[in-house]
Amino acid sequence: MLKNAVVLSALIFSALASGPLGAQPSEVFPNKSVRIVVPFPPGGATDITARVVADKLSAKWGQPVVIDNKAGAGGNVGSDLVAKSAADGYTLVLGVTGSHAINLSLYKKMPYHPLNDFEPLTQATLYPNAIVVNPQVPANNLQELIALLKKDPNKLSYGSDGNGTASHLGMEILKSRAGVQLTHIPYRGSTPMITDLLGGNLMVGITGLPAVQPHLKAGKLKMIALTTPQRAPGTPDYKTVAEQGFAGYNAAPWAGFFAPKGTPKAVVDKLANDLIEALKQPDVTQKMLELGSTVVANRPDEFRVFVQRQIEMWAEGVKISGATVD
Repeated sequence: MLKNAVVLSALIFSALASGPLGAQPSEVFPNKSVRIVVPFPPGGATDITARVVADKLSAKWGQPVVIDNKAGAGGNVGSDLVAKSAADGYTLVLGVTGSHAINLSLYKKMPYHPLNDFEPLTQATLYPNAIVVNPQVPANNLQELIALLKKDPNKLSYGSDGNGTASHLGMEILKSRAGVQLTHIPYRGSTPMITDLLGGNLMVGITGLPAVQPHLKAGKLKMIALTTPQRAPGTPDYKTVAEQGFAGYNAAPWAGFFAPKGTPKAVVDKLANDLIEALKQPDVTQKMLELGSTVVANRPDEFRVFVQRQIEMWAEGVKISGATVD
């Protein structure tokens, strides 16, 4: 009898110990360091965004929040690492348009699915790509550029940040909707493309607004349109594609936080709440504006719907462009 009583007591103690803690993981999370994987090299806008948010989370949690840069395959390497990590909330990824929308259609073989293998937490930021032209181009807005292209379809070419990037596919979607021809020249990033734009070797380009902003202010380039659905907060005079005859057009790059699929809901809610709180702090919002980004900070269910729509939209862009990296 004594032996049975001891066993019973042990079972009851075990159940009591595991029950409340298992049901409320958000109360004890995190109790060790958290890793945020950035699937790109250090120094870029995505990396800076992750580090700014990580500082806020670390201060709130009293635990280290470590940034781990795992670049490669357009964001696939780092994202796949997180997709296959333990679903406990201690490894996150700051995914972007490429890694969690475009690449699903761009790569013939993907090591993960951007929604099926992740728990969306919150969309962190949205930033505009800018369609710009060399001052020699006799067009000051989108309709004038389209008219010019229809008059002489073979006269101009455009440069993008690279094959299959948001800048490339965004322009291809616009070309399709506008019914114009414009030869694509892929560059390895914005710097060499902007050099050719400034030198007159290229007449039209599309890339991130922060990269061309100094040249726009100096009058060395002309703004045609932004790819965001609304005008950028820091540059209210720059019109969007949507308001220049293409309602609903939105080909803006973004970044957002994801956890591995199967992360407990209480932990997902805790992460989402704390990420949103960090993103909405005034100094973080200001820092994002300086990077040319706008803070979004939406709820997980809203972010999931957004990502699904992005996957569908960019699939259209990949199909139109015929782009592939395999």
